[in-house]
Amino acid sequence: MNTAPFQRLARFACATQAPYQAAVFRIGLAAVITVFLLREWPHRRVLFGDRSPLSYDMALTLVEEEGTFTVLSWWGGQLWFEIVYTLTIVAALAVMLGWRTRTMAVLLMVGVMSLENRNTLVGDGGDNIIRIMVIYLVFTRCAQAWSLDARRARAARAGGTDPSADRTGVVLWSVAGALLFWAFGIPLQGGWPMVLWLLWAVHGVWYVVNRRLRGHEARSVLDGCAAMMHNAAMLVIAVQVCLIYSTAGWYKIQGLRWQEGSALHYALHLDHFTPWPWLSAAVAGNAVLVLALTYLTVAAQVAFPFALANRKVKNVLLVVMVAEHLGIAVLLGIPFLSLVMVVCDAVFLPTALLLRVGRWCGRRTPGPSGPVPRGLATSAPQPATPEPARSA
Repeated sequence: MNTAPFQRLARFACATQAPYQAAVFRIGLAAVITVFLLREWPHRRVLFGDRSPLSYDMALTLVEEEGTFTVLSWWGGQLWFEIVYTLTIVAALAVMLGWRTRTMAVLLMVGVMSLENRNTLVGDGGDNIIRIMVIYLVFTRCAQAWSLDARRARAARAGGTDPSADRTGVVLWSVAGALLFWAFGIPLQGGWPMVLWLLWAVHGVWYVVNRRLRGHEARSVLDGCAAMMHNAAMLVIAVQVCLIYSTAGWYKIQGLRWQEGSALHYALHLDHFTPWPWLSAAVAGNAVLVLALTYLTVAAQVAFPFALANRKVKNVLLVVMVAEHLGIAVLLGIPFLSLVMVVCDAVFLPTALLLRVGRWCGRRTPGPSGPVPRGLATSAPQPATPEPARSA
């Protein structure tokens, strides 16, 4: 029996795929969250905090009915809310820079879920996508490129030191464990407390194996498992994007206004979605343009999952989708939904393009950028495995 195909599949599955796409996804998602939280800073207490029309007791009832998780249910005071809101911004900035990404990605997930689930009645489609994607981000190796973690590991190897000899990471891990024990004790009934404890334990095992068993087979096994988890998370992100587009497209097809080609005309006349009335009026006044944009929107959303089968068609459609989202952000005044979808589209960008952009940015960034990991400085569409970055 020829086992070569299975061996190639195993090597592919156990190698970290699309590290640059994951890095762009990390940077973009964290940037969107940061800008969103800063934009809502003057209104934060009304939207998610102690001044919300949804009182603390009502929020507890809503959380219980929906079965969601939020640390804001622990206490309804302003101080606790301000701490959670500020720490979420700090975590988003740290993830965007790729600093201690494993720890900060979990902290960002907890912060975003806590704020969004405190009052789900004020959210929109963009909030739902952010809440989903920030969970997937935790399971990716998104700091292997374009991150402070990768730079620190590269500098350690260049200096002949062990990248896993990291006291700061141990301190963060210890503090996280103490906070988990203070907040949840030892969870026996599962749920989100159990998930957080498992993530904490996995990070500890990963550090011990990297520090004490570098040449052991257990190190290779754990590295392969982490790579497979990353690949599965990236695949789930891609499938999620396809489901969003296909669901939106097929539901539009069933609508009479979309069939007539006039849906955009009515959307441009909604008071809540006309940030630039003169621009909306100019577009809505051109019947041919409205018809073309309406049909193009439906066609692009329905065709997107199928276009992934052809690289050239996929790249063309990516440009169309990004242009569509930017148009929605400007014409309808929904910037964060549009931006988060552009970030999700980035997981389909070709590696060659990302490498060129990375080299272009590197030439214009002061300071040493370090060498590109071996096997990745290529125009091939599928990247090789970069050197893993050690992060807390």
